[in-house]
Amino acid sequence: MANSFLELAKERFSVRKFTGKPIEKEKLDKILEAGNVAPTAVNYQPQKIYVLQSDEALEKINSLCKCIYGAKTVLMIAYDSNADWKNPKQGGIHSGEQDVSIVATHIMLEAWELGIGSCWVNLFANDELSRAFDLPDNEKVVLLMPLGYADENAKPIEKWHFGYKAISDTVTYR
Repeated sequence: MANSFLELAKERFSVRKFTGKPIEKEKLDKILEAGNVAPTAVNYQPQKIYVLQSDEALEKINSLCKCIYGAKTVLMIAYDSNADWKNPKQGGIHSGEQDVSIVATHIMLEAWELGIGSCWVNLFANDELSRAFDLPDNEKVVLLMPLGYADENAKPIEKWHFGYKAISDTVTYR
């Protein structure tokens, strides 16, 4: 168990193989609460989180996305384009995707702290998914997040998890 945020962030990896063990309601509630307290632009909280757990929902999501990895809980995370912050200084700039990304990161890290793995998934056709789950036009799906207990054979993919650029390659002081 990590003793600091940085340790937690370094420890966490994308789980791509889950056991069938269900997530306890108390843990799922804490994970969702972590997303609920995430900072969003002007605290508008445009996120819409769909918890997919029924056999019907899991069958549907597995038919639309091959990256669910056997998880018995999948979060479909979207934002309401009528409720996100709009930049008054430039048209077309809004906060929905950033807000959802912050929310999803909080969820991912809280899950890991509770011993639950996750994987951020974008490999799906957004429009197909929206139609299949009958979402209103103003709700835009940003990502899927399979959640669950990691299979004992689950491990990080070496080239994606352990290779970091030097900070000097990503940070510029001016």
